[in-house]
Amino acid sequence: MKTRKYKYLFLVAALGLTLTSCDDLFEPAKENNLGLDYMDKNASYAEGVLGNAYTRIPCGSFPFSEVGTDDAVSNDATNSWRKLAGGTWTSNNNPTERWRDCRAGIMYVNLFLSRVDGVHWADDDVARRLYASREKGEAFGMRAMFMYYLLQAHAGYDESGQLLGVPVVTTPEGASSNFNVPRNTFEECMKAFYADCDSALALLPDKYVDITSDASIPAYYKKMGADVDRMNRVFGAKFNGRMDASIVKAFRSKAALLAASPAFADASGTNYQQAADYAAQVLDAIGGIAGMDPNGWTWYANGSEIDALSNGANPKEVLWRSEKSKENYNWESDNYPPSLYGKGRINPTQNFVDAFPAANGYPITDPRSGYDAKNPYANRDPRLTAYVVVDGGQVGVNNTKINTEVGSGKDGINTEVGSSTRTGYYLRKLLRQDINLDPKVNSKQYHYTPRIRYTEIFLNYAEAANEAFGPKGTGTHSYSAYDVIKALRHRAGITDDSYLDECAQSKEKMRELIRNERRIELSFEGFRFWDLRRWKAPITTAAKGMSISADKDGNKIYTPVNVEERDYKDYMYYGPIPYSEMLKFSELKQNKGW
Repeated sequence: MKTRKYKYLFLVAALGLTLTSCDDLFEPAKENNLGLDYMDKNASYAEGVLGNAYTRIPCGSFPFSEVGTDDAVSNDATNSWRKLAGGTWTSNNNPTERWRDCRAGIMYVNLFLSRVDGVHWADDDVARRLYASREKGEAFGMRAMFMYYLLQAHAGYDESGQLLGVPVVTTPEGASSNFNVPRNTFEECMKAFYADCDSALALLPDKYVDITSDASIPAYYKKMGADVDRMNRVFGAKFNGRMDASIVKAFRSKAALLAASPAFADASGTNYQQAADYAAQVLDAIGGIAGMDPNGWTWYANGSEIDALSNGANPKEVLWRSEKSKENYNWESDNYPPSLYGKGRINPTQNFVDAFPAANGYPITDPRSGYDAKNPYANRDPRLTAYVVVDGGQVGVNNTKINTEVGSGKDGINTEVGSSTRTGYYLRKLLRQDINLDPKVNSKQYHYTPRIRYTEIFLNYAEAANEAFGPKGTGTHSYSAYDVIKALRHRAGITDDSYLDECAQSKEKMRELIRNERRIELSFEGFRFWDLRRWKAPITTAAKGMSISADKDGNKIYTPVNVEERDYKDYMYYGPIPYSEMLKFSELKQNKGW
């Protein structure tokens, strides 16, 4: 118990240090002894408490967890996901861990919620109440988000067979609090999650926009005395990027799909129909299928669109994103081929390449696809060469041809340990091709990280709707799983629907297709590691590559090779509770096997 008390006191001290070290937020700025009562009269200080929760957003970057799956390997021997997949995953060596940051985020949210109504947000009493309402809405939405990530990483069955989540904590914790509390059931955690979503949605606008008439003011805020000027002051477009109702609805869709999935469905209290309904609420706001961005599958390469983004504005494909910046081009420096001054870190596997159908939409394992093993990259789904650098692919500002043949130079398979590809492929997705890493040039371009893409929500709906209503069923909505997958494939250039129509005759076949589309569309954005586990799908499939050589006549010979085994046990469908927490708190129960 003492350990946790001291931990709390340290966090409070750290909070004071963090919040009083920002010269642009506080006067005086050099004091480190401000108490929590200081929040009441200083809105910036209160904002800083909530800001501490914002800094712990888990979706702020891509972890490249695909290295722990059948989709990728890394040429970096120190990569934590590579080591995890090789058998080092334990409860005290866990790169998937979200306990610390998400629990800390909830702590700051709870502290903030306990005092938000007493904060002097504005001299004008109406504006003060409006600010308090919006900030509370943000806090409830943040707490729901943290719960989703905690359940994804740490929920599981204990030794007695009970499906547990995490401790549900909704009040501030102090030095005298009882921290030794048991985990709530998964279903109880979902109820708390839904309650927070409801609280957030009652207070937040769908989007932060400037309004021009009283007709746009919600009735709830009209009763407070809100007018157009006050609404724009508190809920205007300048707040874009902060938690809003559309983001909360998106997380509700994500969490409901998680809870309805095979790994959790038996004791989650959520079913696929609910998951479909929640996803549809997000999609209906953009017009359903008609709102799908035709260029959304290459969001990372839409240079003119990225460059033109103003602060807070989102492209059509993106529901929530980070700020754009020119200062960070790590994706390119880490993943360009070595001949273009990159490190070639993330190597897509042959498994992933094989997931792309032929141009006519049939899987390459189907004779109707026309797949030619002697010319494996011809007549394929256009997304293949958009997302993967294959042998002969062109990369960078000069469209440099990349040769991955054995012994072909820097880019050849296994040519240089730690920089060349181990699979015969390099990553192309996420990377801007108009960046030049040559030290003599070193050109920079804008980047941003999408925290939530509409494509994910479309795929959430397709998966849940297929299970709830069947491939072409719509429930209470105007579109089906079939409609979504058809639209996604058409925008990528697969316009032959023969195979799709075949899959539409069976929920099981459509399920397989939807999962494959999800694998392709959301690749390298941190989904597959978690998707395989919530589906209870195979996780021990070895990662394969393609060794390319030439015969005496110069004809290329393609030889699939095993690159890396996957060493997972059955209990690893669910992540562990951190070992350090188990040592401190006797009431916590560990997930089975850990």
